[in-house]
Amino acid sequence: MAGLLQFIIDNYNEVLKDIRRNAVVDTWFLMPSPGPIICIVGTYLIFVLKIGPKLMEKRPPFQLNTVIILYNAFQVLFSVWLIHLILKIDIKHVFFAHGFGDQNHSTSPKDINKEIVMLRAAWWYFFAKVIELLDTVFFVLRKKQNQITFLHVYHHTIMAFFTWCYLKFLPGEQGVIIGLFNSMVHVIMYSYYLIAALGPKYKKYLWWKRYMTSIQLMQFGIILIYLTLTLIMDCRTPKGLTYFFTIIGVTFMYLFSSFYRQTYKKKTA
Repeated sequence: MAGLLQFIIDNYNEVLKDIRRNAVVDTWFLMPSPGPIICIVGTYLIFVLKIGPKLMEKRPPFQLNTVIILYNAFQVLFSVWLIHLILKIDIKHVFFAHGFGDQNHSTSPKDINKEIVMLRAAWWYFFAKVIELLDTVFFVLRKKQNQITFLHVYHHTIMAFFTWCYLKFLPGEQGVIIGLFNSMVHVIMYSYYLIAALGPKYKKYLWWKRYMTSIQLMQFGIILIYLTLTLIMDCRTPKGLTYFFTIIGVTFMYLFSSFYRQTYKKKTA
């Protein structure tokens, strides 16, 4: 127990030491204080878990076909644009994790520019997570309560709040790789939703539904391998952030694996 406590203390101190806040980020929309994102996430939870279902209890579901098509098309295009934005970052630099503005090295204008590019991409990625909260809002308005699962709400809540925390307090190169893989998965995911929203005659093109969860699990597996390698190779990245990402990744891996087993394995048993 004493060893575990010391481990926590050491890594807590490392997190504080590694905090590399950028004053520019504090001037960006939703970033000056945690108040706005807490209000957004809190309002989201209250609406989708309490107020929304209560309001829709005695009302017919909204027909939002056109809105859903436009929303999913936007998400596909936005995810593609995010991939383009992330690829503008020096990916080789990120993979080998040399670090931006390391305390033991002089910070050149080139390093500062790389950091700003990374932070801007991180902000747009964070903003995408805020927009994605609408997924659940649409479920409520369409009375699709069976789709509002713990996994769904937990995933959206965690991603919105902790991407804000990442950008605000501890931006690191690890987040670039995670954002890249996640945006690629979202292109596939929202493409599926877009085709599904086009109507029953397109259902024959949706045979790959079960593989979406498999792709998500592969994403988490690759990310966990990457994070593990940054620790094994002692890359010069914030280790506290790596531990945090690892915990979130393992949690998602467990939840998505459980969902896959419950949804598909039982059907084939």
